[in-house]
Amino acid sequence: MATRGKMIDMKMSDGKTIGVYQVEPKGARRGGLVLIQEIFGVTDHIKETSDSYADEGYEVLAPALYDREAPGFQASYTPEDIQRAIQIARQEHPLDLSIADTQTTINALTPKGKVFITGYCYGGSISWLAACRLSGLSAASGYYGSLVPQFAHENPKCPTILHFGEHDHGIPLEGVEKVKAAHPDVKVYVYDAGHGFNSDRRADYNPEAAKLAKQRTLDLFRANGG
Repeated sequence: MATRGKMIDMKMSDGKTIGVYQVEPKGARRGGLVLIQEIFGVTDHIKETSDSYADEGYEVLAPALYDREAPGFQASYTPEDIQRAIQIARQEHPLDLSIADTQTTINALTPKGKVFITGYCYGGSISWLAACRLSGLSAASGYYGSLVPQFAHENPKCPTILHFGEHDHGIPLEGVEKVKAAHPDVKVYVYDAGHGFNSDRRADYNPEAAKLAKQRTLDLFRANGG
């Protein structure tokens, strides 16, 4: 499937330039959306997902967070590529840098109206931390972020929902319950699915769960001015 956005260069707060996938909204503009990648980079799947939100009226920016360490990185789902992606995410690329880059991307959209965030896998964790730490967001929706239970003590500054798979081997349900207990104000949805259920590139793809989670995400954005 051909994507309809383009990669643009954007200068980050440390002075480095990274690529950002940018796609304009179809029809009337509802707002801006920062969409945060999986550990696999800004892949065709992330671009297609960005396009699908642009079809709903959002200008989407998806920053290529690993461009300093691995410019243009797009991993496949082979064991070798997965290990490389994990190595970048856990050893080479500082989490705080992803947070800072997310703020820069939010700032780029803020002058045009409301800004929202969503993210998947690694991006689900970043979406949670962005909701808790950053300014300028009207709502956040995070998908299966493995670090969310670790940072369950932090508090979102905007309306936030979270999505997890009941059969996600990387995120035990005890961690999900910990998040629920700490945040009765955050809707935490658990689906009869595994990790990565939103991606049609993965064995754990669950079209019913993906459709429902996206509808809940859109409903959240629209309830908060998007």
